[in-house]
Amino acid sequence: MIIYNITSSVEKSIHDEWMNWMLEDHIPKVMETGKFYEIRIIKVRGDEAHGDTTYSIQYMLENQEQLNDYYKNYAPALRNHVKEKFGQKVLQFRTELEIVKVVKPV
Repeated sequence: MIIYNITSSVEKSIHDEWMNWMLEDHIPKVMETGKFYEIRIIKVRGDEAHGDTTYSIQYMLENQEQLNDYYKNYAPALRNHVKEKFGQKVLQFRTELEIVKVVKPV
C-alpha cells in the first residue's frame, strides 16, 4: 500500500475556513478520482507555538500505478485549486510513503 502524504501548515487566520473547505470541497473531489480508498487528516501535535497549525493529510492507495495516474490526470488541477483559494496562507510539501509491514500486538 502507498500513502501519498501532504503536510500542510495552515495560518491561524484561515484555519476554520480551510478545514471546512477540505471536508466539504477538496477531499470529496479527491475521492471522486477513484484512486484513494481512505483519507486521514492528522494534526501534528506540539507545533502551535508559532500560531499556525500543521496537518498531515494521508491519502491511501493500493499501488504506485494509481498514484502515477492521479499525478498525471488529477493532481495539477487540484493543486491549483488550493493555491487559488489560499495562496501562501497554506504551505505544503508532499511525500510518498510505502507500508512495508504492519505489526499488531499478539
